[in-house]
Amino acid sequence: MLPWSIVWFAGIVVFVAVEAATAGLVSIWFAAGALCAMLTALATDNFWTQMAVFLAVSALCLAALRPLCQRMLGRRGRQPTNADQVIGMEAVVTQAVDNLAAQGAVQVKGMTWTARSEDGAPIPAGERVKVLRIEGVKLFVAPVQVPAAKSPF
Repeated sequence: MLPWSIVWFAGIVVFVAVEAATAGLVSIWFAAGALCAMLTALATDNFWTQMAVFLAVSALCLAALRPLCQRMLGRRGRQPTNADQVIGMEAVVTQAVDNLAAQGAVQVKGMTWTARSEDGAPIPAGERVKVLRIEGVKLFVAPVQVPAAKSPF
């Protein structure tokens, strides 16, 4: 029969591999528990002692460290890029925007972008639009509503 330390080492490898595949703080806590159980296996042959150490350390890490790590990782959030700066800006349609024909371009901040209409309605060339969002390399735009001129009467 294999020594339990080898079994716990295999558990560490499996838990780390699962964590690497998911990258969501799912199983790293169990890898820590397996590491402590492996060290315990080097000191004692009692499986139930090793299992108790594994469960206790895993539960402790899960309860104490997971919320802390999530809070720290959650602060970073999504990092804005230079492209994100165009969201909310006005642009000029340089090629008529037609979602059905999969065509359209706008110019904003001196750069030409592929564009699509947010509501699917075609937008003619020369019209001013507002950039609402970015998906990949496409800007989703909507026509700028020009306020109606007030009558002096």
